[in-house]
Amino acid sequence: MAEIYELTLFQKIVKKYVIGTFTRFYGEYIVNGRENIPVSGPVIFAPNHVNALMDALAVLSFTPDSYATVYLSRSDLFKKKIIAKILNFFKLMPAFRIRDGFENLGKNAETFDKCVELLDKNQTLCLMPEGNQELEHKIRPLVKGIFRIAFQTQEKVGQERPVKIIPVGVNIEHLVKYGKKIIVNIGKPIDVSEYMSLYNENQAVAINKIKAKLHADLCELTLNLATDKYYECFYTASEVASTEMMKKSSLENNTNGRFIARQKVSKILIEKEKNEETKIEKLNVLCEDYSRFLTKYKLRTSNIETGTEPVLLTAAKIILLISVFPVFLIGFLLNALPFLTPVFIRKKLKIKFEGFFSSVQYGVAILVTFPLFYLIQTLLFAFISGSELWLVALFVPFQYIIGKFSFIWYKLFKSVLAELRLKKITQSGEIKQIQSLYQQIIQLIF
Repeated sequence: MAEIYELTLFQKIVKKYVIGTFTRFYGEYIVNGRENIPVSGPVIFAPNHVNALMDALAVLSFTPDSYATVYLSRSDLFKKKIIAKILNFFKLMPAFRIRDGFENLGKNAETFDKCVELLDKNQTLCLMPEGNQELEHKIRPLVKGIFRIAFQTQEKVGQERPVKIIPVGVNIEHLVKYGKKIIVNIGKPIDVSEYMSLYNENQAVAINKIKAKLHADLCELTLNLATDKYYECFYTASEVASTEMMKKSSLENNTNGRFIARQKVSKILIEKEKNEETKIEKLNVLCEDYSRFLTKYKLRTSNIETGTEPVLLTAAKIILLISVFPVFLIGFLLNALPFLTPVFIRKKLKIKFEGFFSSVQYGVAILVTFPLFYLIQTLLFAFISGSELWLVALFVPFQYIIGKFSFIWYKLFKSVLAELRLKKITQSGEIKQIQSLYQQIIQLIF
């Protein structure tokens, strides 16, 4: 029987399939810092945690084929034997928390021993150092489990084989919606062996020091809106001021550039909350008014920044949408059931925490609905059309391709509607109010 850190041929095939579907779940998939991944040795990946399974898959998506990364997950998921076997197949082991009962915390020793064993064999481990997940974009206090495992492993393997903790910042544009952007930032390795002399003197001090280092690194790799009182204000303000920050910092106007700009703005806001809270209070009022306006007219900051486009361009887009509508309709009909059924199932399961939504929907979609519906639809196509085998085989990828086309059509359709709303409020003069709010927000920040 294969060890949990070994990859069977079937698991390698499943891994390829999962990574392929995961990267295509997002409209733009960016990984920065691949050069920071060690080619060998005991490696622990330490990502931030906001989106359940999707955070783990973000790590899986960039790990080399030779890595059979094992993950620790909440123990209550392993209660049913059949579920536990499935989770073990996907390289998950249980981690027990205080909420699982003090009597169960001792079971972590067995799990930690297995972690040390697999790291000793130069395999990789992934632990979420925040311990739990929240929806807000900020790094929470880290738990000690990851450091206990790291130091125990370093003690076992010796100084000549440094254990490396790799901080990973997972930044997802939207926690639920398909076709959004994801940026994965891989930080420089933290060498555990460098902390061993201090660990041998005082374990608590060493753990706190390496914990502070990892926390600081994760803050640099993510959009860290570190505020308890003004979170929504910081989120809106960092978005509004990102274009101005890109100009001031000479950043490229792309997804990475805008993300870095938002990081820079968030740091300014954090400092202002410490030293100039009166300004933050004023900013909070402006951001609330600005957000209400965007919500009312279903607009985005990008609409306010670019302004209205020429009428002829909007007309051309409308003509294009109408002319290719039949193609959109075919793609919609072939993909509506596999796409929407997971949403229906998730609602039936009565999952309330938004951080689980896309994980459940994605898991059901790639494992069940898309393979099942595509198979059924392909068999129906073969039966009804009587086509040759090669044409039937082509129908399988055709369903996916035309589905992507339909999604692009839908995005263009939504952008045209937003443009029409923008034209309407521009003509009525209401646009001046939101433009004024936009400028006031930027002035308060800079």
